[in-house]
Amino acid sequence: MSAFEHYHPSQYSPYIGGHFQLTPHALDVFSPYSGKPVYKTYLAGPDEFEIALQAACSAKTVMQDFPVYHRYRVLMQIAEAISAHREQFATIMAREAGKPLKTAFVEIDRAVQTFQIAAEEAKRLPGELLSIDWHPSGAGKDAIVKYFPIGIVAAITPFNFPLNLVAHKIAPAIAAGCPIVLKPASKTPISALLLAKIIDQTDLPTGALSVLPMDRQTGNQLVTDERFDLLSFTGSSEVGWEMKQRAGKKRVVLELGGNAALVVDQDADLQTAVAKAVKGGFGYAGQSCIHTQRIYVEASRFDDFVALFRDRINDLVIGDPESAETDMSVMINEQHATRIEAWVNEAVAAGATLIAGGNRDCALYAPTVLTNTDKQMKICAQEAFAPVVVIEPFSDFKQAIAAVNDSEFGLQAGIFTFDSRKIYYAFHHLRVGGVIINETPTFRADHMPYGGIKDSGLGREGPRYALLDMLEPKVLVMDHNQTL
Repeated sequence: MSAFEHYHPSQYSPYIGGHFQLTPHALDVFSPYSGKPVYKTYLAGPDEFEIALQAACSAKTVMQDFPVYHRYRVLMQIAEAISAHREQFATIMAREAGKPLKTAFVEIDRAVQTFQIAAEEAKRLPGELLSIDWHPSGAGKDAIVKYFPIGIVAAITPFNFPLNLVAHKIAPAIAAGCPIVLKPASKTPISALLLAKIIDQTDLPTGALSVLPMDRQTGNQLVTDERFDLLSFTGSSEVGWEMKQRAGKKRVVLELGGNAALVVDQDADLQTAVAKAVKGGFGYAGQSCIHTQRIYVEASRFDDFVALFRDRINDLVIGDPESAETDMSVMINEQHATRIEAWVNEAVAAGATLIAGGNRDCALYAPTVLTNTDKQMKICAQEAFAPVVVIEPFSDFKQAIAAVNDSEFGLQAGIFTFDSRKIYYAFHHLRVGGVIINETPTFRADHMPYGGIKDSGLGREGPRYALLDMLEPKVLVMDHNQTL
């Protein structure tokens, strides 16, 4: 019998210290498209949290000593099993997250690669040999620098990438040799719990992983409990920076929000720029930290860009996330759709021009385009996290770069140009974590360093870069001056 068959298809238990266990507190997971409950799981309370954390403490030494070839094998087994359950993951994401199947399959394939990359990085843990004789006192001495697991990782992930962002916490933790306790988003915990079932079938030491849906009060212990050595959080800027204030002495990595901008210069391939900008603006209803929110187009190309952009929006298939044809579906809930509706209405009332969209049906908010906006409007200054794009003209490239920088956020930016001088200028002057050329800021490869500056975060993700935050250097100095 398959290891998965004894689980009811709609019921998933928390993974507590290496064991699936029911708790007294049921959590119904609702489809944002139908509004109906589609899955059931259970919330971990203080008792279950303590069991998970004690199991992680017990696993610290075991994980530190877990050989690299074992880590590699476990990570590759996970990658292969995700591929084998690709259809199941896609259905879960469509139902719990309202993620169209097209988008879900892309995320699943990325998660597979995230574990594969982490497997390879486990074989390349850093280390170095230092000469110490830079001063007379160091004559005859050498030093070895080796990196050891930092300890127990507390991880918190959001709803929008319920598999791959979970993978970006778990995979580098395994590669580094760190036990991890993960809290998935309460709106979308099922993808993470299915992943836990997969990992449970590997040789990962017991207690090295717990996946706990939790209420906020219990989840706060991930931030405040001093037994954790690192907190890795992906979510909103407001929540992330507040967590950092409460995290105590533990190391903190924050992957937070943005209002990513795209600059389309006069020499851009307009058809390609429009096609990619529509995808970047409305993929998963704009619910991404690097959603293409602000677009600045060189004035001589502005009208053509807007016309092509509007036509491209009209080609989008909008509807049921479980339909293979759907390009865009609902937001995660009606509350988020109502919020963005209010922001757009507020902008229009203040003088912005509505080019497309602007209407809502429950949790479905139409692809919306605005122009003639002001940088102080919420739709420009804050993170929309919704299918809304602002398009404005510019006449000077340096001014466009300055407009991109005129933001509290600094995650990624995109530039469409073939002018190497402008590429160089953008790379050196944009205050963001990543500059993407002839692509939208929504582009991400899972092995690249990913993260931002200013309100957009602290540290970087991507298995190699996340792994470095999960390691501590230790130096061994050896004196060779002893006589034989």
